[in-house]
Amino acid sequence: MLIITAIVNFLVGVCIGLTGIAGFLLPMFYTGFIGMPATEALALSFTAFLVSGILGSVSYYKNGKLEVKESLVLSAGSLAGAAGGVSINLLIPEEIIKMILYLVVLLSGISILLRKDSEKSSGKQKYAGKARWIGYLVLGAVTGAVCAASGAGGPVLVMPLLTLMGFPPHTAVGMALFNSVFIAVPAAAGYLMNADAVKHILMMLAIIIVSHGAGVVIGSRNAVKINQTLLKRIVAAGSIGIACIKLLF
Repeated sequence: MLIITAIVNFLVGVCIGLTGIAGFLLPMFYTGFIGMPATEALALSFTAFLVSGILGSVSYYKNGKLEVKESLVLSAGSLAGAAGGVSINLLIPEEIIKMILYLVVLLSGISILLRKDSEKSSGKQKYAGKARWIGYLVLGAVTGAVCAASGAGGPVLVMPLLTLMGFPPHTAVGMALFNSVFIAVPAAAGYLMNADAVKHILMMLAIIIVSHGAGVVIGSRNAVKINQTLLKRIVAAGSIGIACIKLLF
């Protein structure tokens, strides 16, 4: 079981490094395949998201694919939103939160596919003055709350929205990975505090951190080799596919 867990975390890490999405597969694996309680599954998943966020965003920053100022404002909102998202998880049925999440992912994916390449523009130019920064802050708070409550990690929702706002796909992935760190910290801490099998979780953390981290490093190093238009279509198609599967089954 530990070997399977390591393999799954490695593969998911590669996908996250390449496209920013796929983290949602981890809580599905822990609850559906292993049969782990949701709280413990989310604690492990968000710990992995913390690792992928740190390693991935550092790699994208070195490649010049991370807008730091915008990411910091976005992440400030996510930090507060994620803290509230853990509490929301205990108050609102999980299925409702997930339905909202995947509806947004579906619409974002469709919008990305319909958006013409000639309309690409810098996300910095989308808004003027204070409105731009307030927009990033609100976006971070809302997505942080929804992702922390549903266990989606962050990039699966944030990355398509950033692309839709005008950021190039590679930059959107880097920003989404950076932002996922600020979702993962309060979420992992919150779920760990409410987990029953803390000792069992701690025993699994080492292999999860190493295998997931290795996958993210490999994926992020090769992400810049993917054409921006191709990456945009992969993310859009993946977002639509994921959303349809989750909404229908």
